[in-house]
Amino acid sequence: MSAVKAPTRRYEERKAAIVASAIEVMNRKGVRGMTLAEVAARLRLVPTGVIYYFRNKEELAGACLLQSIGRFEELLAAGEAGRSARERLTLFLAAYFQLQQQVTTGEACPLAVFNDMRALDRAPVNEAFVNMFRRTRNLLSGPETADLPRLARNARTHLLLAEVFWTVAWLHAHDPEDFGRVSQRFAAVAADGLAAPGAVWRPVPLPAPACAVAPETSAEAFLRAATQLINEKGYLGASVERISARLNVTKGAFYHHNDTKDELVIACFDRTFEVMAGAIRQAEALGGNGLQTLATVAANLVAYQLRGDAPLLRTSALTSAPEALQPELLKRFDRLSYRFASIISDGIADGSIRPVDVNIAAQMVTAMINAAAELHAFAPELSPEAAADVFVRPFFEGLLTP
Repeated sequence: MSAVKAPTRRYEERKAAIVASAIEVMNRKGVRGMTLAEVAARLRLVPTGVIYYFRNKEELAGACLLQSIGRFEELLAAGEAGRSARERLTLFLAAYFQLQQQVTTGEACPLAVFNDMRALDRAPVNEAFVNMFRRTRNLLSGPETADLPRLARNARTHLLLAEVFWTVAWLHAHDPEDFGRVSQRFAAVAADGLAAPGAVWRPVPLPAPACAVAPETSAEAFLRAATQLINEKGYLGASVERISARLNVTKGAFYHHNDTKDELVIACFDRTFEVMAGAIRQAEALGGNGLQTLATVAANLVAYQLRGDAPLLRTSALTSAPEALQPELLKRFDRLSYRFASIISDGIADGSIRPVDVNIAAQMVTAMINAAAELHAFAPELSPEAAADVFVRPFFEGLLTP
């Protein structure tokens, strides 16, 4: 029996080129929007040229995610050289932002985004991601957090990863040569939070948004079901059939309330922006300091998300929305971040918030609120009532606080 030949260097180079091409497509269109034909065309191949290396789109997407997890593990290894949790966090973030600088200048290929990983549901990818998650959790371990229960440590780990993953949405606003400075300012917020020393943590409960009490038979029910499915399975995975099935109604009932799926998705984003803007208006009307206003907004929006009565579309759903819609939707998320930046500036002025880079901190607030959409996957026992203390408060007081 002849021995199996090892892959040639040319074979490995072509395979790596296909993965790099697929990552570029997947990051723009999501796993479900990626086609083997488009991946092949970018390399001037026919689709069968890709199938020779990967039998189907799902196998290729899995290879992209596994490659990126491996590269992310290298960044974690750079952090593990630190002697304390603070030093490990700082070194990890420095390595991450250095990689992003290389990606921006064309010296390195981008990492795949992990938005559609659960929708893909491939065992090797899931296992690799869990190992990466555990390694990130260990990065934050130290005397300060030694007594925290696993639920709290998982919530903080998910928060850190969500913050890091969201940077690709706003780093373009900075010059690549400034990424080292961005890393330092990002690390300052991650490690020490926003709250000034001695500031009081006192978020105020807000009235539920009107959409949270809408009848199940109304158009709001379709918005709620579509939002939940897009968060779980991405834009293409949230089909008319699945949305209708979740509500136990016919496709005819769907089209009675909605002209097209795209119009429903836009309405989901509109409602997300309105719920977030409404919470900001309500919190500002209370007249508290900057920290209390921002904490009130964040704590209530996270609770809405976990209760499921007014779920918000996760920001990562942007990558699976039709490309034509993405620029305007991203602008609207940016406008919300500008509102957060304004509140942070007020807090710095009144002494309730530490001096931080308001633009970076505002993007991190947006990422934290949206991270609640997937919090149940990492901290399933966490109740909406406990989330303010277990998930939101560490953001404001620092991931390395007891």
